[in-house]
Amino acid sequence: MHLVAVAIAAVLAGGSLHGQPARPDPEALPFAPRQTVCYRTPAPLTIDGAIDEPAWQAAAWSEPFVDIDGRRPVRLATRMKMLWDDEYFYVAADLEEPDVWATLTRRDSVIFHDNDIELFIDPDGDSHGYYELEVNALATVWDLLLVRPYRDGGPAIHAWDIAGLRVAVDVRGTINRPGDRDGGWSVEMALPWAILREAAPDRRAPRDGEQWRVNLSRVQWTLDEVDGTYRKRIDAATGKPLAEDNWVWSPQGAIDMHMPERWGYVQFTDVPAGSRAVAFVEDPYASDLAALSAGNIQVDGLQFRPTLTATDSLYEISAAGFDGSTIHIGNDGRTWATPR
Repeated sequence: MHLVAVAIAAVLAGGSLHGQPARPDPEALPFAPRQTVCYRTPAPLTIDGAIDEPAWQAAAWSEPFVDIDGRRPVRLATRMKMLWDDEYFYVAADLEEPDVWATLTRRDSVIFHDNDIELFIDPDGDSHGYYELEVNALATVWDLLLVRPYRDGGPAIHAWDIAGLRVAVDVRGTINRPGDRDGGWSVEMALPWAILREAAPDRRAPRDGEQWRVNLSRVQWTLDEVDGTYRKRIDAATGKPLAEDNWVWSPQGAIDMHMPERWGYVQFTDVPAGSRAVAFVEDPYASDLAALSAGNIQVDGLQFRPTLTATDSLYEISAAGFDGSTIHIGNDGRTWATPR
């Protein structure tokens, strides 16, 4: 299809497109991706949910999670940290929560119907072929593979599992018991590279200095105590539960986690956590198509002569389609056609 041809041609140009020479300042725009360095674990990890081992203590906590589109205050603190070794990608999160609550116990339930923590991974950063993992306070998981974002038709492959996944939760307080005040809960996840490499460049684990696109999201429902149990608060105007809060590590700029081009950047390093600091390496964007050698790209049956319009924060590529229309792709990955 002509839409796909233009999108693929832009990717095959061999670089990143944007209207400025470097990634945006994370504080300058509500959706500018955050960045972090993932260090090697200096010792094996016991996955028990507690995040209290020396190896974890050597790894720095992330910035506090923020509202997904930057429009609402965050009521409860959330933070995460990461480590890796030859077998696993380790992700831990800590969630402040005065009322720890969860109901779902069957794997691959729609976990965000409970309060949860969610992990998204796009190994090659192309916004297609990415993973999603959701965990509630009962350590129930939902893992799935997205062939492409929902905006492009998905589909989500719910039968896909992270074989060898290890998950544990530690609750500071009591779960599903109204009337007391809990401290919160923490979760540890160990995801095998043997599975994550399925959608990774060269079908392998990352190497020192390489970067993957990653984000984490926390879904938080407003609860009331009703007859000794927790119930989602009802909106009197609609008769339905109030909309959930969505708090994220790297802000999306919209209430939509399935915009992988806005996820954060995780740079892997062979340096053990706590030994020395490693700088995050910026990956400069091209400001014109010539810098990407786009003129060398061939599309069968089409005179492929794309143009780029760029600003300080946005870009749009246009090219002639097969049917006489003009095909466009924007910095958010959306494609559309206009008649000539």
